[in-house]
Amino acid sequence: MKKHQHINYFMIISLCFLLGACEDYVEVGVPDDRIVKETVFENDETAIRALRGIYNELFNASFSGGWRSSVTILAGLSADLLQPINSESTTYGEIQKNEISPNHPSNYELWSSAYNIIYMTNSVLEGLGISENVSGDLKMRLEGEARFVRAFTYFYLINIYGEVPLILDTDYRKNSLVSRNGVDELYAQVVNDLDRAIELLDSGYENSDRTNVNIFVAVALRARVALYQENWDLAEILSSEIIEETAAYEILQDLDQVFLANSKEAIWQLSPIGRGNILTSTGEGQVFIGTSRSPLQLATGFVEDFEPEDKRLLNWIGHYNSSNRNFYFPFKYKDRSSLNDITEYSMVLRLAEQYLIRAEARARKGNLNEAISDINNIRTRVGIEPIQVSQQVINKEEIFELIMEERKKELFAEWGHRWFDLKRTGRTDEILAEKTSFWEPTDVFYPIPEQERMKNPNLDQNEGY
Repeated sequence: MKKHQHINYFMIISLCFLLGACEDYVEVGVPDDRIVKETVFENDETAIRALRGIYNELFNASFSGGWRSSVTILAGLSADLLQPINSESTTYGEIQKNEISPNHPSNYELWSSAYNIIYMTNSVLEGLGISENVSGDLKMRLEGEARFVRAFTYFYLINIYGEVPLILDTDYRKNSLVSRNGVDELYAQVVNDLDRAIELLDSGYENSDRTNVNIFVAVALRARVALYQENWDLAEILSSEIIEETAAYEILQDLDQVFLANSKEAIWQLSPIGRGNILTSTGEGQVFIGTSRSPLQLATGFVEDFEPEDKRLLNWIGHYNSSNRNFYFPFKYKDRSSLNDITEYSMVLRLAEQYLIRAEARARKGNLNEAISDINNIRTRVGIEPIQVSQQVINKEEIFELIMEERKKELFAEWGHRWFDLKRTGRTDEILAEKTSFWEPTDVFYPIPEQERMKNPNLDQNEGY
């Protein structure tokens, strides 16, 4: 939402940058509200560039860029995975203790950057809707991609804040006074956008680069949404669709290859090229990889949860040890500071999650042997003995616990999975009360940023803040 009087200005400048002709737009006195709808969508090339601008912004945005105010960082702190190295950290201390002030700057940055992405997708959708110059097949594809990004962004807003405003157009005067919508209504829009995206998209990646949204990207997120909504049948069907695409996706045996650019485990990634300068490492690599100045570490006790032979312990967890610092850190990304040499993309969706989605859906339905088979696909690739059903009696609850443990170890430091898993399965009080004495049940949602509530009197606050 940002400062509403500046939204059109920001979008115009962003689009001018994408098209490389800002001076021309300044000289031609086109009204602000017509630049997106007419000028940017005057042909296929400019429409493609507008959508590419959204992808670039996803890499740079606070909520999605893997940097210090991202979902990955903040949700990792809120769960039991990350903690600040400096226990007196004002930036991260509140979040790790689950005592977030409505004025916390990182919380505001996450919220406002997410709504800026939503504004950009709404602008593209409006422009495509009235354009007569973009070819039909391309228009459908770009609509599908924009709808996916909007659904993706709302998915995270829902799971971080609960009820939030549902904004589907660019009328900033109206939007500046919106109220919050219910979670069911928000999820209905997410499902609508994803289902429409699945109708519009094909299976290709542009130039074989896994940074654009295709039908499988949309199906992967739709499978996750089905899991969160406890639609076990649909979650199993959709995750199976991805898993069966063996020509496109596979579980890689070498863990050091998983987070490389365009790895075959990747369903969707974000490229550092979106940063627009010579620095080509990911935000996650810059924040997580241990140095003398690192702000974060893996939480106390997390490393001890791994079996000694687990390759994730050996390949995805680093250890920094100097005369005055000794800590473990997420080491899924190996590049912290490359220049003009992209080797890694920021991972957003990957195949391992789909196996875990299907395992949980099958377990919830009572198909325990099939659930175990999916879990074993994850366990065997990291060097852990597969579960042998014939050797032990395993009930539904034990399988569920195994799946949650595998999700914790497999998806740690990726997009808030652990935090969201604890919330959707109702285990926050059980797990997080042990982490901090400050825990209260109302801490499952972040506060609505006070900066937004000061601008919009119709935004009420979450309980407990």
